[in-house]
Amino acid sequence: MIGAVLFHVLGVRDYTVHHDLDALVYALLLAGPLALLWRRRAPIAVFAVAASGSIAFASIASPHWSYAVAPVIALYSVSCGGRHRVAAVAGGSAYAAYLLVTLVLMERIGLPGTPPGLRESLLLGAAVAGAVLAGVVARSYGEQVAAITKVREEQDRARAEQERRQASEERLRIARELHDVLGHHLSLINVQAGVGLHLMDSRPEQAREALSAIKTASAEALREVRSVLGVLRTEGEAAPRKPALGLNRLEELTADAGFPVRTVVKGEPRELPAEVDRAAYRIVQEALTNVRRHAGPSPDAVVTINYLPSALHFSIRNDGPATDPPTSPLTDPSTNQGADPATDQSATRERSSLRDPPRDASRDGLRDGPRGVDPGVGGPGEGGSGIAGMRARAESLGGRFAAGMLAEGGFLVSVVLPVGSQE
Repeated sequence: MIGAVLFHVLGVRDYTVHHDLDALVYALLLAGPLALLWRRRAPIAVFAVAASGSIAFASIASPHWSYAVAPVIALYSVSCGGRHRVAAVAGGSAYAAYLLVTLVLMERIGLPGTPPGLRESLLLGAAVAGAVLAGVVARSYGEQVAAITKVREEQDRARAEQERRQASEERLRIARELHDVLGHHLSLINVQAGVGLHLMDSRPEQAREALSAIKTASAEALREVRSVLGVLRTEGEAAPRKPALGLNRLEELTADAGFPVRTVVKGEPRELPAEVDRAAYRIVQEALTNVRRHAGPSPDAVVTINYLPSALHFSIRNDGPATDPPTSPLTDPSTNQGADPATDQSATRERSSLRDPPRDASRDGLRDGPRGVDPGVGGPGEGGSGIAGMRARAESLGGRFAAGMLAEGGFLVSVVLPVGSQE
């Protein structure tokens, strides 16, 4: 505004040589620059005031470029505000009014001002057009900057959300691993500790075997916990290495189950994707843990591994009375066969577990908990996330999971994990 006032003062130097500045001249001189104070709130009204004052002053003075400063600034504000057509119409109308007053009315009614020449008229027209175009460019640039800023903010939010989601998934994965490791080994330790305490006086040799099993289970639990917690180390720091958990350790897992486990393998065993191999191991481990917790005083189980062309189908079954409707067996999408491989007599290989609990434990009335199903499916038993965790593992790999009581008695966990076609 101060600059506009100074430009107006420069423009009236010639006028003040021959005329005194009265109140009207002061009003016309200051109307435009003062109106610029409100150009962001009411740009159209400000332009109207500034243009009217400049045209009126031009009619009584010599032509000078400084008269157009305030109207041009106001016109730029109109165009920059997004009203491009309004700015073009208003600027054109004001320019036409200026020419009408200074070129036509000034001579006809005898106004004291000096008519502008061709050069001044063209420069003023260029200034009006330039103000409109500058506003269009500034508006477009501002919108582009705002759009880029918005995209970056959305990307930052999406990146932050992804990082939070990844952190949450990592915490869930670690929690699931810890649950599987601790749940399996602590359950085994609990059973063997009960056996050892019960047989300590009457059968010390079997009690010694139970204590040895506790030592082995606790050592393995410590090793696996260290392996799981290794992911929490800082990047680049070496973590302890051990053989990857997978079905290659199934024999060891069933041997340490603490009860008779029969293993049935169908198809030709082959190398599986690491995530599928590890998930299968963990699901079998958790299912055997549930059998030990809930299947009564003398549990047994059958673990069936079926290597299909495009999937790995495995199940864990233990016998017992049925309390719920049977679970529908899973089907292999490539064969459409729904038979449970755990009961299929065409198995190519069978292996018995290497270690059974003391036989007198069941006769002496030892029990590890009520018979039933895991709480994850609504049955009785201890708290935990066994069934839910197994289902989450299977579904995270695009697999299918089912678990429930069978009509003929017993409980079945059946899983299909896609592995891709065998080359």
